[in-house]
Amino acid sequence: MDQSAILQEFKDAGAILIGHFILSSGLHSTTYLQCARVMMDAARGERLCRELAKLIKKQGMKIDTIVAPAMGGVVVGYEMGRHMNVPTMFCERVDGTFVLRRGFSLEPESRVLIVEDVVTTGKSSMEAVACVKELGAIPVAVASLIDRRAQNDVTLTLPLISLLKLDIPTYKPEELPEELKAIPGIKPGSRFLNQKAS
Repeated sequence: MDQSAILQEFKDAGAILIGHFILSSGLHSTTYLQCARVMMDAARGERLCRELAKLIKKQGMKIDTIVAPAMGGVVVGYEMGRHMNVPTMFCERVDGTFVLRRGFSLEPESRVLIVEDVVTTGKSSMEAVACVKELGAIPVAVASLIDRRAQNDVTLTLPLISLLKLDIPTYKPEELPEELKAIPGIKPGSRFLNQKAS
């Protein structure tokens, strides 16, 4: 599947939204990639994750477990686990920090792939990496359907393997262009959902 075919999958899913969006990172953008719309079609999600799994397998790295940051990475993570035949779990925020709950645990020294839907700054990826390291496992790479990092990215300490790199500008709140200032911003992400431990 080439880059244009991957992009067309997102277009066909109605997953490329245009407007004024406040991303989970706090940055603003004219474009939001709603991967949930892509993954709601099981056949489409299967096609894309199969291609991403092929890219990861080409790297020749040993993967014992996949950990996906909630919410965006959960469905992608489980589909990737199916293609790579490894267990998959997700981390979620409790008091602002990623933790494993729901009986999930990692074996010490196990090799973990962090799986996201979209990487914009890399912040949630690195927070998931910190969670994995704290549990004594070894994060080896980050994988995502889309890499939309720009000049505002957080430096990833691991390789990023993605299906598609998109150059979509993001803006700090104090640096908005006039066209965004004229449109009320909406927050489509899930980072600040109120989540309590259970």
